Order: sequence, then C-alpha cells, then structure tokens
Amino acid sequence: MPASVGWVWLVVLLPLAGFVANGALSLLRPEAKRAVSAIGVGVLVLSFLIAVGVVGGVATAAPHSPYVLTYWQWMPAGGLEIDLAFQVDQLSAVMLMVVTGVSMVIHIFSVGYMGDDPGYARYFAYLNLFVFFMLVLVLGANFPVMFVGWEGVGLCSYLLIGFWFENNAFADAGKKAFIMNRIGDFGFLIAMFMIFHAVGSLSFVEVFEAAPGTFEVGGTTITLITLALFLGCAGKSAQIPLYTWLPDAMAGPTPVSALIHAATMVTAGVYLVARTNVLFAIAPVSSFVVAAVGAATALFAATIALKQWDIKKVLAYSTVSQLGYMFMGVGVGAYAAGMFHLTTHAFFKALLFLGSGSVIHALHHAYHATHRHEDAQDMRNMGGLRRAMPWTTGFMWVATLAIAGVPLFSGFFSKDEILAMTFVRGHDAGAFYVLWMVGVVAALLTAFYMTRMMLYTFHGPNRTGEQERGHLREAPWVMTGPLLVLAVGSVFAGLLNLPAILPGSGWLHHWLEPVTEGSAAYLPDLHLGSDTEWMLLGLATVVAAAGILGAWNFLKPAQLKPAREAPVETGIQRVLLRKWYVDEIYDWLVVRPVMWMSDRAFWKVMDVKVIDGAFVNGSATVARALGWVGSRFQTGSVGVYLFLFVMGVLILMRAVIR
Repeated sequence: MPASVGWVWLVVLLPLAGFVANGALSLLRPEAKRAVSAIGVGVLVLSFLIAVGVVGGVATAAPHSPYVLTYWQWMPAGGLEIDLAFQVDQLSAVMLMVVTGVSMVIHIFSVGYMGDDPGYARYFAYLNLFVFFMLVLVLGANFPVMFVGWEGVGLCSYLLIGFWFENNAFADAGKKAFIMNRIGDFGFLIAMFMIFHAVGSLSFVEVFEAAPGTFEVGGTTITLITLALFLGCAGKSAQIPLYTWLPDAMAGPTPVSALIHAATMVTAGVYLVARTNVLFAIAPVSSFVVAAVGAATALFAATIALKQWDIKKVLAYSTVSQLGYMFMGVGVGAYAAGMFHLTTHAFFKALLFLGSGSVIHALHHAYHATHRHEDAQDMRNMGGLRRAMPWTTGFMWVATLAIAGVPLFSGFFSKDEILAMTFVRGHDAGAFYVLWMVGVVAALLTAFYMTRMMLYTFHGPNRTGEQERGHLREAPWVMTGPLLVLAVGSVFAGLLNLPAILPGSGWLHHWLEPVTEGSAAYLPDLHLGSDTEWMLLGLATVVAAAGILGAWNFLKPAQLKPAREAPVETGIQRVLLRKWYVDEIYDWLVVRPVMWMSDRAFWKVMDVKVIDGAFVNGSATVARALGWVGSRFQTGSVGVYLFLFVMGVLILMRAVIR
C-alpha cells in the first residue's frame, strides 16, 4: 500500500477538528471571525491537499483490490464483527476528490456570504461537521460505518437547513428534511439486517465476494435487499416519492444549498448504488426500478422547475431532476456514467447555487440600503443584472450551458453517456427505449427552464427599483474567485470520460473497472456503434439548442412584472407553480390523518379518557370510594364493632366448615 494512502484518516479528522474548534469559539468567542475563517477554511484546504496525495497513491499503484485500513474493533458481538475501518479504492477516490474539492470552494465562498451573520462561528462548525460525516460515508469499509456517515449528514442537514431557527418556516423545513430521510433510512436498516442474515457479514469486501454464490440472480431475497437499499437512496437523494424535502431545504443559507446539492448529502444515494453494484446487478428487477424511478423523477422535477419564481427553487428542482439522470445511469448498469454525471454535476450545480448566492447577496444589500422589503430570491424582482454583475453573469452562463447539455461543456458528455447507455439497453428490453425518451424530454425541459432563469435574472430590463439599481454591486473576490474555479470545472470535467468515438475516451470507465467488474458478468454489453453514437450526440445537441432557443424566442423578459405587480397564475401554470400539489396531497393523505389520530384518538381518547380517566383518575376514584365505604363503619360505638366482629367470625367459620 502506498504510504500516502495511510494518511486518509487525516482527511477525515481535519474537518472534525474544525467542528470542535469552531464549536468552542461559537460558545466562547463568537466575534472572533478571523479565527473562525482560518480554522473553517484551513482544515478543508489541508484535507483537500492530503486527499490529492491519497488519490495520487491509488493512481500510482492502480490496485485491483481495495485498501482496507482498520483502526479498531468497534462492535464484536457473537458472529457480528464490525471494525471501524476505511476503504480506499477507485470509487472512494472519486468521491474523496469531489467532496473535499467542492466543499473547500464552498467554504471559501461562505466567508464572504456569511460575514455579517451573528451565527458565523456556529455556521462554520456545522459546515465542517457536514464534510466530516460525508467523508465517513464515502470511506466506510462496511455498511455500519457508512450508516454512521449516512445519519450524520442527515443530522447536519437538519442543523444547517434550520440554521436561522428563529424563523418557524425555516425550522419546519429542517424538520421536514430530517423526518423524510428517516423514512428512507428505515429501508437501509432493513437491508443491512437482511444482508447479515444471508451472508453473515457487513463488510463490503466479504459481502461482495460472497454475493454471487449466496444470492440467486433475480431471486426474492436479493430483490428485497436492493429495493430496501434503494428506499434509503430515494430518501437521501430526493427521488419520487421522497423528494419533497429538498426544495424546502432552500430555507438554509445559500452555500449550504450548494454543499447539500453538489458535494454531500444528495449524492450519497447514487454512491450507495454504485458501491453495491454487484448486488443490484444480481437483482435486475431492482435495477430497472432504480432506472425507471430516476427517469420519472428527472421529467417530473423538470416540469415543476418550468414555473418556479424563486431562483433557488428552480435550482433545487433541477438538482432533483439531475439526480434522476444519475439513478437512470446506475439503474441501467452504467455505473461509470452515473458517477461521471455526479462529478460534472458537482461543479456546475455548485457554481449555479453560489452564483445565485451572489445575486441574492447583492439584492439584499440593495434593499437594505433603501429600506425596502422585497423578496431577494424572486426572479421577478431581478432582471438586467448583467450590467451590475458581469462576472457572475458569465460564470452562471457557463454552468447553464453545462447543465443544458451544450457540446464541449461537461454536462453534455456526462448526460449524453447516460442517455446513450439507456438507449443501448433498449436493444434487450423495449422498456428502456421509453426511459430514454423520457430522459430526452427532460433534457429539453432542462435547457428551457435554465435559460428562462438566466433571461429573467440577468437580461431584459431591471426590475429591482430605481433606487436599488444604484446599490447593485458585483460580489467581492472571496465570493467571485470560487465561481471561477467551478466554471473551469464545469467546462473541463467532461474530459474525464469522453465518448468512445473521440480520442482519449473512457478514462473514468477504465478507472472504475476494478470496482465494477464484479457486476459486468450479469449485465449486457453496453457498447454503441460509431454511427449510433454520432446520431445520439447530434440529437443531444439539437435538444439542447431547441430548449435554449425556444426559451430565448418565446419568453419576453421585457413584459415581466415585479412580484408585487404580477398577475395570479391560472390553469397549468398554477399547477406547476404549486408543484403538482404533491405537498398538499401528502398533507391530506398523511399529515392530517396523523394529526387527527394524535388529537382525537391518542390524546382525547387514549390519554385523557383511558390513561388519565380509567387508570389515574379511575384508581383514585376507586380508592376514594373504598375509603368512604370503610368510613361508614367507623361509628365510635363499641356494640357495633362487637356485632361486626362476631358476624365476621361466623362467616369465616361457615366458609371453613364447607
């Protein structure tokens, strides 16, 4: 094992140390912002640099088997032996670079964005803790260690989404995220119990080696295990039906949104399917369910994004949609393609969120300067910002072209590979052609709604107000610099896995082969002819161009009214604005019945009448009645006492004689 790989523990420990140090500062010296910044950002910079060394060691050695570093025995109990161990291989190396690299950039941006917030130290403590748990998740060498990180990122999402907890709506959004994820996590737990029962181990190496001989291809047990795992993935990565928490997660600070959407929590589900690729390959029904749910989510979320006015909500639904593409990729067996899109998405989605953060930051300052109270996240209150924020405009256009799938940008290559692999699977089963067509339509809508966001935000007339216009400024370098770094990644990350028809193709695919080769025996050959691949590339280009040009021609930013003057949406526009009324349906089917049961059955009946009435008050009433009856015999007359005594003796003697 290369010496640099042995330092992986420090990659994980540094963010934890940052959490401890900044947590102490938040209690003792919250005003020491320079120290907080140095610690919060410094530990991520060091963690990233060490991660580069670790990944370099893996690349140099090119191991066929993973490096498992065991630190101590955690839970020995009978046949169950769980070690606190990290696993370093080609897959965890990819996640190591994405998590530390993108998180580092987001931490730097946060210095400028959160500089005026009184909870600055607490914010960086939570942010460092978030990265620590995500690293535990991606490096865990067994299911329980991964689950610790899995639950940890859920906890941190609750803390950061509800960071401004004085606002009840923000606090409720944090609770919603926490509860929705617990539903999915139940599936993860059930899957772990079933895996241990079948295999007798929870170590990744042992489970994946034993799986081919233990499980029957398409068998009931492996199908139930993988479906339970996918339930956990659907909760963590916001897939139908457990996606509704992610758009509400916009309640937290914008850099938190970037961290959740790009580098940490929501990518965990895709990573889990890729990590357990052998299990899903043995369960073709589950794999198809993963691909179908991913395709449906990609299209469904894209339709909602068409009519959102909150700039962060547009990006939130775009994340849900893009995660659908990733699941479609891993669901059809193209695990490298799914991880490829996860990587490129990390760059352009972080750029989009941080760019929107720069816009919101500028509008907040403008409205504060003029003492107006307008929604700084509503695109109807923006417009024409390219003149005041040229750098942000340019960088966000780069990210928009990437997510829209414009050729030569990273998203074009990663999204096209997923669609191409889905198309290939259609040769074996026609249902995959349907998924491919769904993905193409979602790609068209993506190009349209992202161009809509850019037009309404940066182009056309300015709608912020006459006085506010003069206070609009480009973000400081500490916020603009990270955008430049992410823009470079949004352009060049596509080089990681170019199509087979281009020179230098398939690097990421070959890199991940040691991790995915176990599933190859159960999957059809995902190979495209050059003519078909050129055709699909051309179609992807046409779809992206149609979406962008369609938005440019049909939308009229000059006719858009500020939010306070905007007409009420009706018809299908209202349906899309209200997100197909899914939250209302959940409220009607789940929330209200549970509240009714809690109020009427559990409180007013079970608590008040049964527990309080029958047991507590009832027992007191019985005791009081017995005391009253007994008191009737306390007359103070010796003759009465003697009579009762004699009667009692006679009754007792009669009973004994029988």
